[in-house]
Amino acid sequence: MSASGKVLVVDDDQAICVVVSEALRRAGHIVKVGGTIAERAQLLATFQPDILVTDVKLPDGDGLDDVQAITERWPGMRVIILSAQNTLNTAVRAAEQGAFEYLPKPFDLNELTRAVNDGLAARSVAGGTPTGAAPPTEDDNQISDDMPLVGRSAAMQEVYRTVARVLGNDLSILILGESGTGKELVAQAIHRLGHRRVHPFIAVNMAAIPRELIEAELFGYEKGAFTGATQRTAGKFEQADGGTLFLDEIGDMPLEAQTRLLRVLQSGEVTTVGGSTPVHVNVRIIAATNKDLPSLIAENRFRQDLYYRLNVVPIDLPPLRARRDDVALLARHFLDHAAQEGLPRKSLDPQAAQLLSLYSWPGNVRELQNLMQRMAVLIREDVISVEAVRANIDMADIAASSGEAASDDLHRLLEEWVRQRVSATTYGDGAGLHDAMLALIEPILLRETLSAVDGNQIRAASLLGINRNTLRKKLTDYDIDPARLRG
Repeated sequence: MSASGKVLVVDDDQAICVVVSEALRRAGHIVKVGGTIAERAQLLATFQPDILVTDVKLPDGDGLDDVQAITERWPGMRVIILSAQNTLNTAVRAAEQGAFEYLPKPFDLNELTRAVNDGLAARSVAGGTPTGAAPPTEDDNQISDDMPLVGRSAAMQEVYRTVARVLGNDLSILILGESGTGKELVAQAIHRLGHRRVHPFIAVNMAAIPRELIEAELFGYEKGAFTGATQRTAGKFEQADGGTLFLDEIGDMPLEAQTRLLRVLQSGEVTTVGGSTPVHVNVRIIAATNKDLPSLIAENRFRQDLYYRLNVVPIDLPPLRARRDDVALLARHFLDHAAQEGLPRKSLDPQAAQLLSLYSWPGNVRELQNLMQRMAVLIREDVISVEAVRANIDMADIAASSGEAASDDLHRLLEEWVRQRVSATTYGDGAGLHDAMLALIEPILLRETLSAVDGNQIRAASLLGINRNTLRKKLTDYDIDPARLRG
């Protein structure tokens, strides 16, 4: 049973305040609400909550601006940020200001309740910069919204939160995802926003280097170490000293090079090919792959100990087909970027944007970017139309993925409907929630099944996976006449 506490909820949307406060009261907490920064300041002083849940955009200012001052004045308090400005910048600002958690809108009430309970459990640890927050620097407020990552979907919000939590530490990161999902962009964002930002970011593609040259490329080589080595050359580790080394396509690294890489990660020292004197290096390692590393380990093609060394913090990048809500946002972003690079400025017709969201994007974000650049050059009109999109994508793919998208939409609608029913049900209500929900859904299932088999109860029972007596009882309970469903 979670401990109860005092929670202050601040949001200018009264409906959100009512829903959130009711959910938290059901969880056993004492709750007060406010709608402005001024009300928040007054209630912080008088109510003195254990947890502050606050929106960012409030009528009288930015709700994030003074969060650091709040956590310094009340070091035992934990702050949970809510925001409809679902960008990486917002997640990073929340972490830098010392927020305990950041939840993008729309948020899940259960997730918010868990965050409040976690904050109460952690509030005894007062003061200091929270784990994962980047220590404030003079240029913290210079972070631009023009970040390399774009997207407001739930999947990308989880990526943003993870990125924000690793900025203040040097833990190794393994970025997983299909080709074209933007793995290097995530690595660049972590470097650009982290405390190593003033030092080099060096990227190495393991798949692009011949096997016999990988060690020389990574660790450097001495003059005369091999044919063509005319002078001592620093490897990527030395070049990245103080900064970040991004090892892309790590799954393509040969086993012998993996062994030496593991040794370097353990010791923090590199020895050049042909050399004998170790050189100390201080780098953060971010690796990425589109391969299933556990399967490679089972096939003895990847070292398990290296996998554990790299996979301290995993970041799983979703394919674009799993974040369809981001497609139109990304498309417009790429059109704007193309215009900034000197290509003709184009806008996107809303129906064209909708059509793009139905495509499965086998090449992921990279394919979308290439398409927008191509259309910016080749389409003569200022507005990219539905017809233009149809001519540039595989419409057979649209037909196939539309069915999947419709199924996903139906699943989301059903989830939301059930969530609302659960939220509206109070403890101690007469019938149990399970029975009440079943009574709503089961009659529909029975009628549709009987209709599909022309009222034949034997076939209906078989389709439903129940015996005929059970079916008859249910039909009686719900007052369903199979004869009316024939034809």
